[in-house]
Amino acid sequence: MRSYLLAALPFLVALIPGATSAHEVYVLDQETISRALAAESPNPFNAYAGNEYEFFFWALVSLIVLSTIVFASVFRVYEARLHPLLAYLKRFALPLVRMTVGASLISFGAYRSLFGPELPFTQLFGTAGSAVGIVCVAAGTLIVAGIGTRLIALCMLGVYAFAVYTFGWYAFTYSDHLGSFLVLLILGSGPWSLGVTYNIARMPFRLRLLLHRLSPYAFPLMRMLFGFGIMFAALYAKFIHSELALQVVMQYDLTRYFPFDPLFIVLGACIIEFLAGLMMFAGVAVRWTGLFLIFWLTLSLLYFQEAVWPHIILFGLGLAIFCHGYDRWSLEGYLLRHKGREPVL
Repeated sequence: MRSYLLAALPFLVALIPGATSAHEVYVLDQETISRALAAESPNPFNAYAGNEYEFFFWALVSLIVLSTIVFASVFRVYEARLHPLLAYLKRFALPLVRMTVGASLISFGAYRSLFGPELPFTQLFGTAGSAVGIVCVAAGTLIVAGIGTRLIALCMLGVYAFAVYTFGWYAFTYSDHLGSFLVLLILGSGPWSLGVTYNIARMPFRLRLLLHRLSPYAFPLMRMLFGFGIMFAALYAKFIHSELALQVVMQYDLTRYFPFDPLFIVLGACIIEFLAGLMMFAGVAVRWTGLFLIFWLTLSLLYFQEAVWPHIILFGLGLAIFCHGYDRWSLEGYLLRHKGREPVL
């Protein structure tokens, strides 16, 4: 076991900087957040000067990791052996999305906040916040059971639009929720749900035909919005307001583990997080990227002792994308199709 861990150490070290990409608003106190947002944030790319060797060293490590992944993805032996298993997992993608959205809605109601603790119901709904919390718990329970899924998803799209109106462009950090709502609106409850089992809430023929035509776009939309949210969060907290990430580095003494300039750590986390989101958005190594995101998210939760509930959506959609794999609008799904069959890895 020790030999396996030593062999994997270079790969794990390449991934560890991503652990600093926690949502900074979850791990800092409100006073620090307010000061950081008001302060003039330094440009993380200024950290390149004086750290050229470290920059190119980590770039080389990342290139080796990515080339290894690409090699495994195009090597037909792996494709042939793993295709039966991963093709079987595809059927679990939609139920995973449904369960994830249901659990997220229940957590919103329990904690009286939308998407994350920095978006409390009181700012959105005022004195009706408690009643909205009860509605969220009930709606989440219904979605988990697979009842009224499309109607609830449609209502949540309206809530998301209201959040954008209230909180501005910061709400785009949570575009992964938007993608999950669109999937459920288009595809419905899916298998292993009471709505399908008992044929609850039949739809008019024309509406059913329209949703059927939109169904090929459901998972591509979710994948792209998932990736967009990751890219947006990276730019927001590590570039536009890099002071937020700097405060995390200093308050949690991350230089003890990464002996670099604090701004250089922010730069590395920004690049890694943005590239992971870009790969997901473009559809490159989506299964690997989903596992990668779950890995650093787990490290972040363990190290920073963050609340788990705002991250339910990231874990659930990451697993759903891993199960679903590629789609016809993903870059690898388009370029690496073999005999009409989508790639596996």
